[in-house]
Amino acid sequence: MLVEVAKKSDIAPGGMKAVEVNGKEIVLCSCESDGRIYALERRCGHENGPLEMGTLDGFILTCPMHSVQFDITTGEALSKPIYHISKDKPKEEEPPDTFAQYFGELRSNIKVYDLKTYPVKVEADTIKVEV
Repeated sequence: MLVEVAKKSDIAPGGMKAVEVNGKEIVLCSCESDGRIYALERRCGHENGPLEMGTLDGFILTCPMHSVQFDITTGEALSKPIYHISKDKPKEEEPPDTFAQYFGELRSNIKVYDLKTYPVKVEADTIKVEV
């Protein structure tokens, strides 16, 4: 069933917009490369990050949390997470943060799942998504 979710004018070229449709969280991506609108699950397939807060470069959507990248045309996960580690070294009198190290090791074993994509139809200024 096609459901109206937004206006094309709501999304700048190369921009994104989060919407909720029938209880599903979806991110709309306005691709500068081909001028089309793509719709996929809003939450990262790694740790549930809000993808509209990430970056869109052509067909590549990068999660704001750990830089996992997805192809917006297929929903395929293209990379593993990158954990941004502080370059500041702890003071020598401070013991190493073993919890942070352990937590980082646990997180590195979380699988990255592909995202579900949704068919999109644009009529004039109206964006409809099939859910």
